[in-house]
Amino acid sequence: MPRVLFIHNGSPGRFLFLNEALAARGWERAHIGPPDATDLPGAKNLRWKYTRGTTQGVLNLAVRAEADLIRAEAAAGMALALRDEGFVPDIVIGHPGWGEMAFLKEVFPAAKQIQIGELFYRSRNTDYEFDREFATYDFSGTLRIHAKNAVLALSHTDADRIVCPTPFQASTLPEIFQSRIDIIHEGVDTTKAHRLSRFGIRLHGKLIDGTRPVFTFVNRAFEPLRGFHIFMRALPRLLEQVPDADVILVGQDRDKVYGAGPTEGGTWKSVMMAEVGDKLDMSRVHFTGKLPYGDLLKVLSLSWGHVYMTYPFVLSWSLLDAMACECVMVASDTGPVRDVVRHGENGLLFDFFDHQALADQLTAIARDPQAYSHLRKAARQTVLDEYDRETVCLPAWLRLIDDVMAS
Repeated sequence: MPRVLFIHNGSPGRFLFLNEALAARGWERAHIGPPDATDLPGAKNLRWKYTRGTTQGVLNLAVRAEADLIRAEAAAGMALALRDEGFVPDIVIGHPGWGEMAFLKEVFPAAKQIQIGELFYRSRNTDYEFDREFATYDFSGTLRIHAKNAVLALSHTDADRIVCPTPFQASTLPEIFQSRIDIIHEGVDTTKAHRLSRFGIRLHGKLIDGTRPVFTFVNRAFEPLRGFHIFMRALPRLLEQVPDADVILVGQDRDKVYGAGPTEGGTWKSVMMAEVGDKLDMSRVHFTGKLPYGDLLKVLSLSWGHVYMTYPFVLSWSLLDAMACECVMVASDTGPVRDVVRHGENGLLFDFFDHQALADQLTAIARDPQAYSHLRKAARQTVLDEYDRETVCLPAWLRLIDDVMAS
């Protein structure tokens, strides 16, 4: 009976559907994750423990590498315990982005490895230096960017194959790894993610049912890397031009998740409210906080136009959720987005920094929604054809696993 070991610092993350599929094949499964990980159902679940904190490096450039190596050592310790219990995997599938896979070849030298290649940090043509409003490009900064790749690069040398979700993300990996890359997204469960009808939600005591213009924006956390500052700057013009519109922002009010926090402290929401808040009718601007997935789909199903923005970085899952829900996509013309959204075909692209153009595009949608209705069906069809989990992504993953196992 084949055995698979899953490992991920954000466990179980993207491996739930693979765990289920391999369980259906009768495979034995184990899972190593951090202390706060969620169990993979039916798998042997182990948690690594830290012997010290992960931010104690004495050399500034080595802080990230040290943290990654601490996680790598802790994960390897759990792998040794797993081996001592008699569980030796035939294949290891994991995300090396936080160091957790760096030493696994020493524990399981014969096991094949499939690693996630989410992003390889670059000092140019990715998120660093993209937004000159906040970027401070200097030589020491470029050194820190390269240093962040140290343990990631070490891990990738052990990979038999590297799975990247999108072509843009694959393009960030060095040439030496390109021959090992397969581009496979985790995909969307389109039986769950689809446009709902005949319902409404109450926000600020107001019933919002989609009969009037509704515009949506989703961030894991509100931050410039995902265009929050640009979207907020578009709102005064949009609300003035479309006086019956409501705007729903889904996400967490945190200082940061991927990018840097405000230099003056606080959160990016507080910064942007200080900048534009007095120009907004807050009875029409609704911050919902983080929502359960089912509630997120309800919000997206009400949307007349969904705004998605990102620096050249990892593509958000919410983009595909919105497309699956037949939203008219209004998205930043940046590398990750262009992998999915094709201007005029299944959505609309605009210059990331042009908040007035964004407001005017949303206004045009509000004034003549039928003119953009073809984009709704095309958006969902793109997801069905290219990103449906059951019919496209899972079969591609299973073919890859079988190929690696047979090699």
